[in-house]
Amino acid sequence: MVETTPGKRPLRVAVIGAGPAGIYTADMLTKSDAVKNGEIEVAIDLFDRYPTPFGLIRYGVAPDHPRIKGIVSALRSILGRGDIRFFGNVDYGADLTLGDLKEHYDAVVFSTGAVNDAPLQVPGVELDGVYGAAEFVAWYDGHPDYPRTWPLNAEKVAVIGNGNVALDVARVLAKHADDMLTTEIPGNVYQGLKANPVTDVHVFGRRGPAQMKFTPLELRELAKVPDVDLIVHGEDISEEHVAEEAAGDNNQVKVMLKTLRKWLEDDSPKTASRRLHLHFFQRPEEVLGEDGKVVALRTERTRLNDDGSVTPTGEYFDHEVGAVYHAIGYLGSPLAEIPFDLERGVILNEEGRVLDPNGVVHPGVYATGWIKRGPVGLIGATKSDALETITHLLEDVPTLVGAEQPEQDAVIASMEAKGIQFTTWDGWLQLDEYEQSLGASSHDAEGNPRERVKVVERDEMVRVSRA
Repeated sequence: MVETTPGKRPLRVAVIGAGPAGIYTADMLTKSDAVKNGEIEVAIDLFDRYPTPFGLIRYGVAPDHPRIKGIVSALRSILGRGDIRFFGNVDYGADLTLGDLKEHYDAVVFSTGAVNDAPLQVPGVELDGVYGAAEFVAWYDGHPDYPRTWPLNAEKVAVIGNGNVALDVARVLAKHADDMLTTEIPGNVYQGLKANPVTDVHVFGRRGPAQMKFTPLELRELAKVPDVDLIVHGEDISEEHVAEEAAGDNNQVKVMLKTLRKWLEDDSPKTASRRLHLHFFQRPEEVLGEDGKVVALRTERTRLNDDGSVTPTGEYFDHEVGAVYHAIGYLGSPLAEIPFDLERGVILNEEGRVLDPNGVVHPGVYATGWIKRGPVGLIGATKSDALETITHLLEDVPTLVGAEQPEQDAVIASMEAKGIQFTTWDGWLQLDEYEQSLGASSHDAEGNPRERVKVVERDEMVRVSRA
């Protein structure tokens, strides 16, 4: 129970990061029992370093996944209610410090996510042609921090990882550009993929099919990609390696094993111009190069243990490839003035309460989402994670709300005084309307997708948004 006086000034909360984690946190706080019962009032401001909201849903989901991108509709309806203010183009640590936020808010919740690639720690990663999957995803989603071109010049490509991101990268690399025309793919990305000379994409997982991290839907989508043959290998999915007991009671795993076996037994001619190979029990050992460029990926065969881990067998294979993409996880980035675990890539915290290096609670500062727990879990996990954080925040309300009342618009005056060209929700709606108008005539006479509004220059985007 929150012990505070009904009608007393609102609890002012700043949420840093306007992706799903931040928006769900703000939404749950406004719908909490303490608010519904009139025990407290809340006033929430949502900040993001980009002029646009929605975070990883906008910049981290493949364009040919409209079902997942559809989550934006739910997030948009939350911000569209008007009880949560949005300020974009505001960079924490540069535009606003922790001191600035504490001056204007009773509590600060960080939901900045994890956008960088976890490092691939094998020899040869410095070679030209080794890329982090997160960077490639950012490119094909038009992320403003990444170049507009991408070096797609390899006929044979390796993708390391057995999660949804690895499968997205492999699918986009193997797919013909014209088959992306029904999506919101940016024009520069279409042109890049159109010139892609790829013939073979190899996906490598160090464990077996029963330990895949992608979903049945993601797996089955591969069979629907036009002019791409799926290649699986008997030694990877034989009964010896993927016995039913490995799947246990997990129906999703059983469905995926059945799908793989169906593909293995398919003896129809492989006549497509491109092939997507799925390899299991292959651990990356070294990226091989000549003259500073990737020429092959060396893998080591592994054997599955009873506990789900794998043991190397000492059997090595060299796969001829001209590029290697590693999709082995994301890593959060440190934040100014916030205690951080560099190894795990998360804010030091206990169930959302931020801690100093000695384990002492940092009053009024919280974390949620991937920057709190690491890059695991889907939207359901994000919501339960947000609930845990706001539960503790509400427990702390008596210690957060002081006698001095921060003025609601004082933060706006402060940003304007600093010359910060922030965007608002109304500004974003204007920008979105402009993007949608371009999409109404999405292709030119040659069938090429017209350019969407691109977040290339922040100031340019701000002028569009605040016009």
